[in-house]
Amino acid sequence: MNTAPALSLRNIYKSFGGIVAVEDLSLDVKRGEIVALVGDNGAGKSTVVKIITGMYQPSSGEIRLAGEPVHFIDASQSQSKGVQVVYQDLALAESQPVYMNLFLGREKTKGWFGKLDRTGMIAETEELMRELNVRIPSPKSTIRKLSGGQRQAVAIARATHWATNLVLMDEPTAALGVTETSKAEDIISGLKARDLAILIVSHSLDQVFRLSDQICVLRRGKQIGVRQTKQTDKNEIVSMITGLHASSR
Repeated sequence: MNTAPALSLRNIYKSFGGIVAVEDLSLDVKRGEIVALVGDNGAGKSTVVKIITGMYQPSSGEIRLAGEPVHFIDASQSQSKGVQVVYQDLALAESQPVYMNLFLGREKTKGWFGKLDRTGMIAETEELMRELNVRIPSPKSTIRKLSGGQRQAVAIARATHWATNLVLMDEPTAALGVTETSKAEDIISGLKARDLAILIVSHSLDQVFRLSDQICVLRRGKQIGVRQTKQTDKNEIVSMITGLHASSR
């Protein structure tokens, strides 16, 4: 059994010309664990997500997935290694039904002529939605007819379905109301039971403390520290984010 972290970042450094975006970041995300990445705007959070997914390449440092060193040059390579992302804009095809969104770019086919296996995709979608306790009218429902929370749930379900190593979530509930946020958080929490590693970027410290096992704080591209969520509090995390009375423990 592979006991290596699902994701391991070592001494990640990224600069754009003379501007340093990320400086010496080291972080492990284990299976069955939610790690939150927090910091003010410009702290480097989105850059880290893009480095992990292959949209950016680190200037130096090492990325390992399940113990294996990886060098991604685009997002398709990270996806092939079991990394999936839930972006704030969800990246759903609004005119397509739920089941087609779940299999977007990976459609199931059957027979000699490659006919779409709609029955198989619908059945698989129903099973996944049931497992994740996602409530939608039907796998055949068109995305544009769903609520914001239902769309979010579909995006999370799609990432979960195809991830074998890591799910990245970039502000996954930013556009949702209180009730829909709560439902989405229930789904996210449930992913731990599927033995996935989850790295979540969130501006909401309330959400971070509800969901995460560890919190990694960035400030102006520098890693200020990593804390076990149960062993810290909002005051310490805020001080680390802002640099005011920051703890160096």
